[in-house]
Amino acid sequence: MRGIKKRHHTDGVAEWSVVRQVLPYLWPDGETEAKIRVLAALGFLILAKVATVVTPFFFKYAVDAVAPVTDGTIPQSAFWAAPAALVAAYCFARVSQVLFAQLRDAVFSRVGQRALRRLAIRTFRHVHNLSLRFHLERKTGAMSRIIERGVKGVEFLLRFMLFSIVPLMLELLLVAGIFLWHFGPWFLAVIIATIVFYVAFTFKVTEWRVKIRRDMNNKDTDANQKAVDALLNYETVKYFSAERRESDRYEGAMIGYENAAVKTQTTLAFLNLGQSVIISLGLGFVMVFAANRVVSGELTVGDFVLVNALMMQITMPLNFLGTVYREIRQSLIDMGDMFTLLEQPAEVQDKCGARDLSVKEGRVSFKEVEFHYDQERPILKGVDFTAQGGGTVAVIGQSGAGKSTIARLLFRFYDVSGGCITIDGQDIRDVTQDSLRRNIGVVPQDTVLFNDTIRYNIGYGDPDASPHQIEQAARDAAIHDFIETLPDGYDTIVGERGLKLSGGEKQRVAIARAILKNPPILILDEATSALDSGTERDIQDSLRRLSENRTVVTIAHRLSTIIDADEILLMQDGRVVERGAHNVLLSQGGLYTEMWQRQEAGEAA
Repeated sequence: MRGIKKRHHTDGVAEWSVVRQVLPYLWPDGETEAKIRVLAALGFLILAKVATVVTPFFFKYAVDAVAPVTDGTIPQSAFWAAPAALVAAYCFARVSQVLFAQLRDAVFSRVGQRALRRLAIRTFRHVHNLSLRFHLERKTGAMSRIIERGVKGVEFLLRFMLFSIVPLMLELLLVAGIFLWHFGPWFLAVIIATIVFYVAFTFKVTEWRVKIRRDMNNKDTDANQKAVDALLNYETVKYFSAERRESDRYEGAMIGYENAAVKTQTTLAFLNLGQSVIISLGLGFVMVFAANRVVSGELTVGDFVLVNALMMQITMPLNFLGTVYREIRQSLIDMGDMFTLLEQPAEVQDKCGARDLSVKEGRVSFKEVEFHYDQERPILKGVDFTAQGGGTVAVIGQSGAGKSTIARLLFRFYDVSGGCITIDGQDIRDVTQDSLRRNIGVVPQDTVLFNDTIRYNIGYGDPDASPHQIEQAARDAAIHDFIETLPDGYDTIVGERGLKLSGGEKQRVAIARAILKNPPILILDEATSALDSGTERDIQDSLRRLSENRTVVTIAHRLSTIIDADEILLMQDGRVVERGAHNVLLSQGGLYTEMWQRQEAGEAA
């Protein structure tokens, strides 16, 4: 994904760095309850594993209790020889395994879910704090999938690393100790050899599969991105009758995903087969050893059953090891992508000790402002103007002249490359971004609405606004009567990006939202250029009401909308080449006059 520098996932140091970033969420500072839950979960984990290892012994004793002795009779002399008691103990031990495991999960659940929530919120906030440059380069579908997989990866790591790898190691140590103590070193040697070969084979094949899985993930991300892109541009697809073209693009991406997924599945089958062969060979060896010692009288039939039960006991977690290891590796990869995203620096940051913006007059000044996205392509070249408090400055010019860049710089989506921007004498780089943006409203050319109600979208201007205030803002924007005609009124869902509303209706919602925000400074960024002339005239009345008693910076395409501006700036190639009031500029007979005459002739035609 553009804008995100990939880390080298094969680097073990980088992966352990990811683990270290997760650990504070597992053992959060200053949260005693969370730490108690983790310790309690570990306690239940140990009890569950002890119960797991002890269970086969009750089965052995039960078998020995019912096995005939040399004269064909079954001894009934001791309590521990009573089959019913041993079977009951065996059943209790099995239930204990499940009981302690479930208690472990229940106790830990709050810790895990809280960690997920905090990581998700941290990522969400960080992405919103990244610069506009990053978001212009982003791929929405790919980025959302990275966040989704990263959060799921954290959940898997917290749960399975703590409750699968640690328990597996504990269980293997307990079983190895039992084999050494109860059966002797030869049995232990076979068990160790089996585990070593199994783990080595599993890790080697899984490393190979991780690369295949990573390729599958990339194909999945690509397919998802193409699907999201096509759906976001639904109307464009329809305009060009490109449904088949988009379908073919998506199918091409899905074919790549299909091939990678098939390869992933076939290598999984190879892994499972190899694991089964290693376990079966190990089981075969220890069962032969045990059978020989049963025949020689060194072991009982119950011991023979115990050997089989213990081998089965370690077979299940070992079989799970491949899956757990693969998923942990994949989780580390997914989390690495997410943490790489979190490591993206915010291009625009508040200075240490930045104060809130204090607006009294609302005077906006650009002082010899220079700006470039890259050194080779300057956008603004010494732009200088002042919008007096309560006054209106209009900015016009051909596409690419740098008009919209002025709005973005005023909102501080970027920092200037040279010069400065001040509001009432305060350099906007010296104040907090939050206070700056609270004092500036905008009605953009392309109003994008949330897929929520009209009430929510208007109320976005002031989250504390009452229903009456929202409706009053709608009246001021001349959209209240239209809303009242809708079946659900203000509770009407506007659809993805507001597609259920017309362009003029969306603009009125944007105006109502700006009215509700009630900022001292207002930016009108070609707010009516995409509308027809009739709709534009209607909305101009709302915009005039909105602009009263505010400092307004208007970026315009139609000159007829800005003839009342206190000062008009004509920009060309990043510079202000003409400035003045409408009549003054017309009298000069320059570029502004030519533009005015062309537009007048076009409207007359």
